[in-house]
Amino acid sequence: MSTAATGKSGKGKGGRGKAKSGKSQSRSSRAGLLFPVGRVSRFLRKGRYSNRVGGGAPVYLAAVLEYLAAEVLELAGNAARDNKKSRITPRHVQLAVRNDEELNKLMSGVTIASGGVLPRIEATLVPKKKEAKAGKAGKPSKAEKSA
Repeated sequence: MSTAATGKSGKGKGGRGKAKSGKSQSRSSRAGLLFPVGRVSRFLRKGRYSNRVGGGAPVYLAAVLEYLAAEVLELAGNAARDNKKSRITPRHVQLAVRNDEELNKLMSGVTIASGGVLPRIEATLVPKKKEAKAGKAGKPSKAEKSA
């Protein structure tokens, strides 16, 4: 059967996805993202990273950026809650990034303004504990005195 015999043309109702309604839909909502796919696409084109930019590249990049932002914000929110604060500060972002192995590797060359440093004391600076048995061996206990 030809397409003319079935009543279907090459375009129209038999196409991919839903039939077009009057409302336009953003590429972000089509991809189920919160990050702006159109803006990422514009930055890729204006940035002159290459002569041509595919249709899927800005969607993929926006999805990766959204995932990274969500990951950092979740960890920073946990750090803020641990410090009994309701607002995320640069210090909380710093603690979140530096305590996570993968994010620390990704952001190893990044300085976060007003982030501070991780609390850490060098092992050589910590005073060594004296052996408990050696200190008690010199003095007799109360039980030994009474006997």
